[in-house]
Amino acid sequence: MRRTPAGVPVASCVLAHESRQMEAGIEREAKLELAAMAIGELAEKLAGAAPGTGVAATGFLAAKSARSHKPVLHLNAIEFMEGN
Repeated sequence: MRRTPAGVPVASCVLAHESRQMEAGIEREAKLELAAMAIGELAEKLAGAAPGTGVAATGFLAAKSARSHKPVLHLNAIEFMEGN
């Protein structure tokens, strides 16, 4: 976790997804890793999570920066899954 010059906490992480999905009547394996970030109180909550913890997250996608169009998920809400 880092802090902005104004002292606002910012946390970054990588979310990983794995599932089996149906596409055109065929089952396929879907895997994805996506950069994510949280700001404020949510950043402090995220920073306290252990690596590998299961989460349900919502937010919006935006470009990483004006020079890099790689997507980053800006988290609005995060719920840690039980049993992780």
